[in-house]
Amino acid sequence: MSHQVTSKGQVTIPKKMRDFLGIKPGTAVEFEPTTDGRVMIVAAGRRTRKIKPSRFAALRGTATVKMTTQEIMALTRGED
Repeated sequence: MSHQVTSKGQVTIPKKMRDFLGIKPGTAVEFEPTTDGRVMIVAAGRRTRKIKPSRFAALRGTATVKMTTQEIMALTRGED
């Protein structure tokens, strides 16, 4: 589906696409280039790309060692 660009650089987003993306009057949209040269139109606030996890994400988890708080504190302080 192709559309003409106006002299002001505007293109009408077809209603079917606006409904699909949840774009209503006043909605901000973002243009995101892809690695293959295409451009995606995304309603602002909706990200389609996976966000790279923080370097601390790998450190998150649940303790598997059954220790009391006092034992953990003594271990981190180097106490015997």
